[in-house]
Amino acid sequence: MTVFHLDDFVAGWIGGASSVIVGHPLDTVKTRLQAGKGYKNTLHCVVTIYKKENVTGFFKGLSFPLASITLYNSLVFGFFSNTQRLISRYRYGDGRHPCSMLDLTVASMLTGLVSVGVGAPVDLVKIRLQLQTQPVLAENFNLAGNGSVPLRSMGIQSQFMYRGPLHCISTILQNEGIQGLYRGAGAMILRDVPGYTLYFIPYILFCNWLNPDGSGTPHPCCVWLAGGLAGSISWVTATPADVVKSRLQADAMQQRKYKGIVHCIMQSYKTEGIHVFFRGATVNAIRGFPMSATMFLGYELSLQFFRSF
Repeated sequence: MTVFHLDDFVAGWIGGASSVIVGHPLDTVKTRLQAGKGYKNTLHCVVTIYKKENVTGFFKGLSFPLASITLYNSLVFGFFSNTQRLISRYRYGDGRHPCSMLDLTVASMLTGLVSVGVGAPVDLVKIRLQLQTQPVLAENFNLAGNGSVPLRSMGIQSQFMYRGPLHCISTILQNEGIQGLYRGAGAMILRDVPGYTLYFIPYILFCNWLNPDGSGTPHPCCVWLAGGLAGSISWVTATPADVVKSRLQADAMQQRKYKGIVHCIMQSYKTEGIHVFFRGATVNAIRGFPMSATMFLGYELSLQFFRSF
């Protein structure tokens, strides 16, 4: 019997596409709160985006994550499921043997580590596009002795720094090199290794509690609830590392503020206090539920469909 199952990757892709569409508006709010400026709280951020950019502002940068995060979730769910089977095969001699809590922890942590290889560039491009709220040349600048002068008054045409995902990638590669695409990857490892442990294990525990007899596949309602609760738990606990990651990734080459993870943590703490590391936690909790509920439900239902033949 083969250990590797391709259908886990395909099911992860389908679940990922569903979760991106559901969660992207709140993901935009989360990113603006963590790395943007001028937002007092979650509600103020939502109202400001709507007033200045209309509904389309919440879906800024959606095309790239829809294409890439679906691939990312395919990797995450496919790798996690196949790693479980691989561990079971080598520990118990049968890939279908239920994993222990230690097995699940190892599989989750390995998934978090491997996911950064794809997830870091995807997150970086998404964040740069989400934070692109003002044209680069539309800002005022100082002329010697003349104070602040609008560039528009000088006949200089304003434009956004990035015209789209591909232009964003090429600009980052040109200005920062390949390492620029992995800026914030260290913070992402600190977020995702424990984050996926607190994502998959609570989901499995909640499914077991909601389906105590363990007969067959859990009911879709159980999957939806377990996935949503697991997502909220994972995202809330990951918020401090997520703040650091978002700030490092939003740090443009021209206005580089942070030298690394420790410097970002120290500077953020000095200027904004300890509460800055929990900025966006409310949005993460709210957003984490429907996103993860949709993700797990799409994944489980897809698996049931593929394995019914």
